[in-house]
Amino acid sequence: MSLVGIWVILIPLICGLAAFAVGGRSSRVIGLIGAGLTFLLSGLLVLHVWQSGVWIYQLGGWDVPLGISLRADGLSAFLIGMTGAVGLGISLYAVRYFEALTPGPSQDPSAALRTGSGRGEESGAGDSPEAERGGTEVWLPGASYWPLWMLLWASLNVLFLSNDIFNLYVGLELLTLASVALIILQREQAAIVAGLRYLLAAFLGSMAYLLGVALIYADAGVLDLGLLADAELTGTATQVAGGLMAVGLLLKAALFPLHFWLPAAHSSAPAPVSAALSALVVKGAFYLLIRLWFEVFESAGTVSVEQMIGGLGAVAIVVGSFQAIRQERLKLMIAYSTVAQVGYLFIMIPLAGSFGDPEASWRFEAWTGGLYHALSHGFAKASMFLAAGVLLSALGHDRVWHLAGSASRFPVIYLSFGIAGMSLMGLPPSAGFVGKWLMLRSAVESGQWWWVVILLVGGLLTAGYVAIVLSQALQHDVDEHTEPHPVPKLMTVMVFALAAMSLLLGLRAAEPLELLEIGAPFQTLMSVVED
Repeated sequence: MSLVGIWVILIPLICGLAAFAVGGRSSRVIGLIGAGLTFLLSGLLVLHVWQSGVWIYQLGGWDVPLGISLRADGLSAFLIGMTGAVGLGISLYAVRYFEALTPGPSQDPSAALRTGSGRGEESGAGDSPEAERGGTEVWLPGASYWPLWMLLWASLNVLFLSNDIFNLYVGLELLTLASVALIILQREQAAIVAGLRYLLAAFLGSMAYLLGVALIYADAGVLDLGLLADAELTGTATQVAGGLMAVGLLLKAALFPLHFWLPAAHSSAPAPVSAALSALVVKGAFYLLIRLWFEVFESAGTVSVEQMIGGLGAVAIVVGSFQAIRQERLKLMIAYSTVAQVGYLFIMIPLAGSFGDPEASWRFEAWTGGLYHALSHGFAKASMFLAAGVLLSALGHDRVWHLAGSASRFPVIYLSFGIAGMSLMGLPPSAGFVGKWLMLRSAVESGQWWWVVILLVGGLLTAGYVAIVLSQALQHDVDEHTEPHPVPKLMTVMVFALAAMSLLLGLRAAEPLELLEIGAPFQTLMSVVED
């Protein structure tokens, strides 16, 4: 068990390299093996932290500050567990999803690429040079997907386990490169433009973060998070560094008004990629921001700055929700929903920050509530994007106002969409309800009533765009423009499984919440609660 954290990183990396080397249809077998093993190892790491406490491993046997350490506390294990479960669901879905884009042995490769799944605009390979050229050497999107997906998964695990702010930068960059490559996987013009916009935004964010790392190292002479937390940095250089790193991470996390790159990037990618970007990738920058904010820069934070970040989150909830309601394409609606849901995560900062009594128990409720909302969002948003992928593959479009009557054709898909939407709204007994309830309690107990209004209004706006989709699909007048194309059952099963998890985690919230009590910064908060 002492090396389980190492293997959580190495297995997806090794399988990604193997899938790249093998190529072709065999890459999906290697990718599935990697997904299954990474899921199991993620579970073992969560179990180890649960039973034995914080996991620490010194790379090469060198102690900090000379060496580099990996650390898994309750926060890290919480997000690694979420990534493992959501990642397995996305992987199983992707097996059948990309089969539709892969020409069979008796099928003309050029025709297969020209029509994609035969229905979906997501396939969109008809304009590619490969489609026009034909021949025996055919570009297969599924073969390219698995190495990049394994690299993205490994990068996330590196981010959650690294305890060195420069290695965290490396993890962020690997995550960005893998994400951009997956966005442009099908080589459509819209996806390429969206991917390049994402790349430039992420590059600016990375430069700001890296400059902050340089300032911290010049001031403190160390890069390890534990040593930086003990140093209690409060100088001007630290404040500038914290500001630069925060802005860079807010850009990567797509908090309003730095969200300009997200809707196009998430809606233009293939469905499994959209699900991974929204459910997992945005959590990477958010995780790093709160880790730095409450471990390294907590003494340098001020009430005004925390309230400002929370205010941006509030605007994101309102603007993102209204934009979602206005959209005519389902994937774009779900993408703008992500902009709104990211806002909830950042309301956690003023609630858990230094407003009022900095040692009050409501800080822990805000922490656990915000992070439980992140967990709920991960499962619910992955299910929504995968559901949109099913409808695209079956109907050939994702136009909301042309979904009339489709609920009778895809009852499980819309049931899953409704369950996921219920979790995003924060209705009981979903996991989203647990997260928002804890945040509401924190807002009431701390006297920050304005966040109560935002949380309630956000839930109503979420209900608005979820209701638009479901009401349109439940209409009796069937849209005769398209005849549904058969969809593999495994895709439908994964959509429902992820939505069901967002519900079940609301019924069994005690264990995940207890996991969050292990390690910094929760030990300080828990000591206050116990007193």
